Amino acid sequence: MSVRICFVCLGNICRSPTAEAVMRGLIEREGLERLIDIDSAGTGAWHVGEPPDHRARAAAKGRGLAVDGRARKVVREDFERFDLLIAMDRSNHADLERLAPGPEAAERV
Repeated sequence: MSVRICFVCLGNICRSPTAEAVMRGLIEREGLERLIDIDSAGTGAWHVGEPPDHRARAAAKGRGLAVDGRARKVVREDFERFDLLIAMDRSNHADLERLAPGPEAAERV
């Protein structure tokens, strides 16, 4: 059984993909790839399909991390797919609680 975690910010081009990259590096360093599944998403849809912001990629690269992927918006199924949805700030936390399909799903935020 694995733990599934999704990092969530507003547009999924800076903070959440960076958090995903940092966590991925820690997971790989500890050899936990089979036990922890991670992803990232945004509460807003205006950057869907775009790569991470060039400044986030550059800052991460300077620290030996690869921030990649494409922005996506949180969907209802994420509340079933992930054990934890980790908001990058209070505003996104509140947005996730509003997007949750029910009280049990909101507890994953």
